[in-house]
Parts: sequence; structure tokens; C-alpha cells
Amino acid sequence: MFFLGLGQQAISDADEAFYAEAAREMVEGADWLTPHFNYTDRWQKPVLYYWGAAALYLVTGPTEGAARFWSALSGVGLTLLTWVVARRMRNVDAAWIAGAIVATSYGYVAIARMALPDLPLAFFITLTIWAALEKRWTLAGAAAGLGFLTKGPVAVVIPGIVLVPIWLRERTSGITARDILLGTLAFAAIGLPWYAIMTTVHGADYLRSFFVGDNLERFATDRFNAPRTLWFYLPVVLGGMMPWSIYLLVLPWRRGVDILRARQRLAEEEWRLVIWALVPLVFYTLSVGKQPRYVLPVLPPLAILLAHAIATRVASGRDTVGTAAANRGLSVATWLTAATYVIVAVVLFRARGLFITAYPALTWIGIGALGVAAAALARVAASHDWRRLPVVMTLSACVVLLSIQFGALAGVRPEPVEEMAMLVRTHRTGAEPVGEYQVFVRNLVFYAGFKQVELFPEASALEFVRSSERVLLVVREQDLPRLQALSGVALRTLGSVAYLDPANIKLRTFLVPSPQAHIDTVLLVTNR
Repeated sequence: MFFLGLGQQAISDADEAFYAEAAREMVEGADWLTPHFNYTDRWQKPVLYYWGAAALYLVTGPTEGAARFWSALSGVGLTLLTWVVARRMRNVDAAWIAGAIVATSYGYVAIARMALPDLPLAFFITLTIWAALEKRWTLAGAAAGLGFLTKGPVAVVIPGIVLVPIWLRERTSGITARDILLGTLAFAAIGLPWYAIMTTVHGADYLRSFFVGDNLERFATDRFNAPRTLWFYLPVVLGGMMPWSIYLLVLPWRRGVDILRARQRLAEEEWRLVIWALVPLVFYTLSVGKQPRYVLPVLPPLAILLAHAIATRVASGRDTVGTAAANRGLSVATWLTAATYVIVAVVLFRARGLFITAYPALTWIGIGALGVAAAALARVAASHDWRRLPVVMTLSACVVLLSIQFGALAGVRPEPVEEMAMLVRTHRTGAEPVGEYQVFVRNLVFYAGFKQVELFPEASALEFVRSSERVLLVVREQDLPRLQALSGVALRTLGSVAYLDPANIKLRTFLVPSPQAHIDTVLLVTNR
């Protein structure tokens, strides 16, 4: 789930390009202290992910697989760690199911296939919380230090706001000054030296830029993105746990009602998991700068809670007592999940004309595999053979996610950004500036290998094409007439590529899939 075809998809025109390219420039420039992107200092994130990717580049070269390796490895680590946490709660069946949920949830699998530090951060946060609850202070401090070196203060804040309420509720005693000292020393030894050296080299400007600008302002202001609704993360969590989300919606509701009516009580271990999942969710909900991948750390405790609900009902379904209730919940969730698979297969079929970077044969195989998975789940639901449900559900989840990955997203190389990089190298006769206007603004530099000119806002693009020297411009066909009209420059087209921008894919894209409406033509043009 995490490594198969990891390097098959090109680096996207999204945040992963920052990390893939900064690691490449780290190797090229032999500067292992200060990250650079597009040959300019990049202070927005700490250095650990860059170091990891750059170290692999020394062995493999700057490949997509090497750029994403640490993210994929973190997915494996989170799967195993979730299994360990659940197993320590003395429910072996639930532990296996919890690990399977993490390994086959869309949120984890999708992010594991991108060169981003968010999944390593989620792993370090989860490890910090678990180690602290197990009173393994050196391990907790080391994990927090690695998280701090991966993405900054959030690696300490999230464990803190989870652990303190748990300890207060459980009236935890026995935490000694020695324990705190061990954890603090491990954290400081790992997490602080790079920041200290960066401050020595770049001064207080670095501290203000990173800790105030990229952390405090990202949380409290709309500097980085527009404010989003209060319930923004609810569909994100449900989408992140697909295709297990329907079980999450269906199974806990009766127990939740009984708890609210004081008919049942949460066990101590359930209290821990509820606090572990809900407190970070509330924290991120209060943030102004919301991003879907920020809530990755809440999925492991949710996976364990859901796994316990599934395991309990599967066990009840084997007995005469409680069989009807167990059957009812599992039947509803399983039938709805099977129906969802059918819907996904229909969507892939209708939208197959959009998948210009996937082999058509793989799309058809994916559609057929989705049908088989839906039929397998339907058979389990019809026969009430719930002992088979965990295995069938896990295998069908693998089929769904891999069908989407290889039937829709990846396969055909070179991809459009690579074709554009080849066009640029063909038509660039000297050291002419190359600029991008609203397309390939992040990932083209990874494939071209030299500094690009990002043209934003429109005025900078107009000034660029009016240059007295020869320049090359990457621009969408639909934007070219306006630039020519406003600049008064007749731009000559040198080549073109077809491009489906993933950032522009919305639900309506699949409801009304039109290649003419959604596939852009991206041009390479020149003013001379």
C-alpha cells in the first residue's frame, strides 16, 4: 500500500515539490544547513525531511521514489505503531484490525505517496504520546525532538494538549523530576542544535520568520489561506478514513446514545482514545489556517476505537446473545460500503477520459477489481459470515485505493511537467529566463534543474514578456490572449502539452466529466 509504484507518478505542482526540489538543491549546492527552493532560502519548515530525501538522492539520484521514501516509511511505521498501541490494550483482534485500517485508509495512503513531512510528523506525534503514556521518557523526548525537527512546535503542542487532560483525569502520579529531565534532555539533544545554528548564521530574522510567521500566524491569521468553516475537518476525517468511514458512522452510534443516557460508561482505555482523537481535532478546528493533512495524528486513535467496535460486533455475531444487534450494524455498514465501491467504479468509468497519465488498461482493470470487491463484501453481508469481514474489508480497501492510484493517477511517463521541461531544454539556447504563469510553478524547477521565474501577480507576467531580452514563458492556452492583449507583445508558441491539474479536480469534475472543460493545454511561448 505504501511502496508499490511509489515513484511512478511525477512530482506534483503542489507542496511536495518544495521538499523534493529543496532536497535536490541541498545535494547540488552541498549546503546541508539552510534549505533552498528555486535557489532561494526556504525558512518555512525545519530540515529533517530535506536531510532524509537528500541523503537518498546521494544514492539514487533525485528520483520521485527517493523524495517520497520517508513519507511512505512513516505510513508503515504508523501502521505498526497503531497495532502496538491497540495490542497493549489487550484486544488482539482489534489490534490487527486497527493496523489494517491505518494501512488502508485513503488519508494515510494518499499522503504517504507525496514528498511531505506531515506523515513523519504524525508518526512522531503518535510515538511521543504512546511513549509518554507508557512512561518511556527518553523515547518520548527523542520522538518529540524528531517531530520538532520535522515541522516545528506542533510536534510538542499536540502531545501536550493530549497528555495533560489524560493525566489530570487519571490523576497520574509518579512522574518524577528524573523522568522530566530524561525526556527534556533527549528532546533538546535532537531537536534544538539545528535551530541554534540557523539562528547563529541567519540571526533573529530566522526566528521571527519561522516561529512567528510560519507557525503562530499560520494558526491565528488568514495570511496563508482563507478562513474555512467550523466543521471543515469533519468531512476531512471521514474522507481520510475511507473506505472505513461508513463503519465509523454506523457502528458507534448506539453505544454513543447509551453513554449519553448513562446506560453505559467508557472504559479507561476508551477515555484515553477519545481524548487523544478529540482534543487535537478541536485544536485544529480553532485554527484559522486549516489544511486537510493537519489532522493526520487523530486517525490512529480513531482507527483503534473503530477496530474495537468491529471486533466486538464480529465476536458478538458468533454467539446467540446479541447476534441480532451485531448483525444489524455490520449488515448496514457492509452493504453501504459495497454500494460505495460500485459508485466509485461507475465514477472511474465515466471519468476515464480525464485520466491522461494512466494506462487505459489499468483503468479498466481497476473498474473490474472494484466490482469484484463490492461483490465480495455483498456476499459477506448477505451470509452474515462476519468472521471473514476484517480480511475481506482489508483486501477490498487495498483494491479500491490501488485502483484509484493506478487506474486514475499514475502510469504514463513522461508526464506533462516532464514534457514541458524537455520543451524548455530544447528551446532554451542560452541562459534565457524561464517564467511560469499560474501553472507548473512549483514542480517545473525539479525537472528543469535551474532557477525559474514565478510570475505573480499578473503585472509581473506583463513586465516579463515586455523584456528587451528573449524570455520563455509557460502559460495555459486560456490565459495567453489576455497577456498578449495587455502587454502588446505577440508571443510565439514553441510547443504544448495536455495537462489535468489535480488542484482543479472537484466533485463536479466527476459528476460531469468533460475532457474539453477540465484538461488544459499548457504552452511554451517566447517573446522573440
